[in-house]
Amino acid sequence: MSELESHLTEIPSGQLLARGVCRCLEGFGFASLTELAPARGLRVDVMALGPKGEIWIIECKSGRSDYLSDHKWEGYLPWCDRFFWAVDTGFPKEILPANSGLLIADPYGAELIRMPQEIPLAAARRKTLTRLFARQAATRLSRLRDPEGARLL
Repeated sequence: MSELESHLTEIPSGQLLARGVCRCLEGFGFASLTELAPARGLRVDVMALGPKGEIWIIECKSGRSDYLSDHKWEGYLPWCDRFFWAVDTGFPKEILPANSGLLIADPYGAELIRMPQEIPLAAARRKTLTRLFARQAATRLSRLRDPEGARLL
């Protein structure tokens, strides 16, 4: 087993799916962030900002029980233009809502299976989310560059 494969076995499966999803989205020209909170009480697995300012949310589900125990996902719908599920090849896809998007993912990439209908965000919400996205991205980059700097605040 390579060092990379060994490292991947330590990461929870939902995060591995998110990794593959982010790689896929980059190919579509999207920038993505994982574990982003668009509002109090909500935390999405992946939020992506597209080249035209579109906002997608992708929820990564590692299995049937993970999906069935998640009752918050409908609260994410008002925070994106399109909503997707990302699951692996063994996931029972028939239990997912037919009007949502679908990505089949693994740690190395994802394939877009179903594109959901676009429901455009209101301009004010889009502006708020875009600013949140930019601030989170900049903060995470700053913490990578200077991990001790966060302790100075």
